[in-house]
Amino acid sequence: MQKEMLSINHAAVDYPAFRERLKKQLGSFPWWLAALAAIAAGTFWLISTRESYNDAFTFIKAGLSVTITTTLIAYGISIIIGLVTSLGRISNNLILRNLATLYVEIIRGIPMMVLIFFIALVGVPAVMNLLKELGQWITSLGWVNAGNALISLKNDAIPMNTRAIVALAVTYGAFSAEIFRAGIQSIGKGQMEAARSQGMSYGQAMRYVILPQAIRNVLPALGNDFVSMLKDTSLVSVLAVRDITQIARLYAGRSFHYQEAYINLAVLYLSMTVILSFAVKFLEKRLQRDELN
Repeated sequence: MQKEMLSINHAAVDYPAFRERLKKQLGSFPWWLAALAAIAAGTFWLISTRESYNDAFTFIKAGLSVTITTTLIAYGISIIIGLVTSLGRISNNLILRNLATLYVEIIRGIPMMVLIFFIALVGVPAVMNLLKELGQWITSLGWVNAGNALISLKNDAIPMNTRAIVALAVTYGAFSAEIFRAGIQSIGKGQMEAARSQGMSYGQAMRYVILPQAIRNVLPALGNDFVSMLKDTSLVSVLAVRDITQIARLYAGRSFHYQEAYINLAVLYLSMTVILSFAVKFLEKRLQRDELN
């Protein structure tokens, strides 16, 4: 009787279907996420159990506030620059369209490291000199107090942190401009025509009809750009800005613990970018769900 029951149960199991389900489950499992979790767990174990790794982490994490602040401020400014530039790119005004296009093409044609050096060490001093000349002109008109305020400006008064933020904002402003331009042009021309037929001006139609839809469409792309800027803040270390990259370099140069310094640095960046990437994916899915509803 027992042999008959075993044979029945054995026959009842659909092994091909079971193998197919198992294959699908293993294929859909996020192995990459498990690998990232293993890397993070391994690094945490090293920090917890080895003094050299703990010292490196304690030293490097002091630059997190600079990295995060630089990213947030620079990206906020770049969004404004990008939006204004994108409107110039699609403008019917010949001068505005060509100036916006020139800016975008220059930024896209020069490596980011070179742009950071140029803007921070050439562009900012040039603006300061222009302000001083403007102050002299204002003084000649009789506005002494305002003129002297501009003349007294010193190039050394602009800290490298501020220059780094300006450099990143100007650079990413061109990338954001292309994202916004694509979003605006993805909206059908009938939307603008319908808004104008209701008595709206071009500016009102753009503000109340076109831009809300365009921004909604490009939010995931802007989120990805934010993740990219977070990683590119590592480049401002060439200006001696004390972000986590610069502090890791200082720690490694002082202690000669290169492995400890750069493993901690890499995992810190990886953790931040993975968290932000998940946030961007969540936002993208949320937007898709809202569109379906």
